[in-house]
Amino acid sequence: MSTNQALFPVSTMARVLGVSRAGFYAWLCRPASEHAQADAALLKRIRTVHATARETYGSPRVHAELQAKGEKHGRKRIARLMREVGLVGASRRRHGPVTTRRDKDARPAPDLVDRKFVAEGPNQLWVADITFVPTAAGFLYLAVVLDAWSRKIVGWSMASHLRAELVVDALQMAVGQRRPGSDVIHHSDQGSQYTSLAFGARCKEAGVRPSMGSVGDAYDNAMCESFFATCQRRSNSPQIRRSKSPQFRRSEPRVSLAIFGWPTTPTQHWRRSRWGDGGFRADMLGHKFGMLAQPVAGALDLYDDGMVE
Repeated sequence: MSTNQALFPVSTMARVLGVSRAGFYAWLCRPASEHAQADAALLKRIRTVHATARETYGSPRVHAELQAKGEKHGRKRIARLMREVGLVGASRRRHGPVTTRRDKDARPAPDLVDRKFVAEGPNQLWVADITFVPTAAGFLYLAVVLDAWSRKIVGWSMASHLRAELVVDALQMAVGQRRPGSDVIHHSDQGSQYTSLAFGARCKEAGVRPSMGSVGDAYDNAMCESFFATCQRRSNSPQIRRSKSPQFRRSEPRVSLAIFGWPTTPTQHWRRSRWGDGGFRADMLGHKFGMLAQPVAGALDLYDDGMVE
């Protein structure tokens, strides 16, 4: 009746609907219920969390974020409020260029991991892979090295090509930051970049033991694939899709800032995750193991947070 009040007389609508005019006016002047007021206040906090995460968080992560702040709300209630106002998380892209091409003449390294992505400490097992990042002028390619123990990105490289130096630069960053011993395993797929002579020579020089999964099986590098699922959602966030700013043109430093929000996005220091209590601080890891604790260019404070939106 309130919606159609400008089109039809209240008395006519009341007669057709079988209600009284007095009841309608009483409802119109009645203040919102306590539950409605609580929903409105909660929705404001939901919008704040969603905006802080650059519109990438869905209801599970918004729920986890509020829960970490001491608020107790049902996950379905948060999902209902987000659905009513059209708040959604970023979803993963389905199509893109092929980043893994096997060199049939190259000899791959043996599989030293066998899908057991478990490490008792840092710098024992690194997993690596390549993904693509869409920009306004074409695709960029991102190679990462992820520590299986902390799930922290310890090395990365971005370029407009898929040559071997892409993965060599990522390994170089990881070795330079972590300075591992001779026992660290570097696990990847059998892409031509990882079976190249340049990459093999750098592994030998750094004392890194290369390991490669089987062909055409994503489960053999599931940990890195899980991280890329998050990375692709982040690069496909609504804010980045809507923006027509020149900062999203084809420039490696600017694209890395646009995707990861580094170093200005607060959530990079505490990424909400599906693992354990939802994440941990990089400075805690640095103080405990003497690693790099302060964010600098080339040291992404990113963690694998699985495939939960």
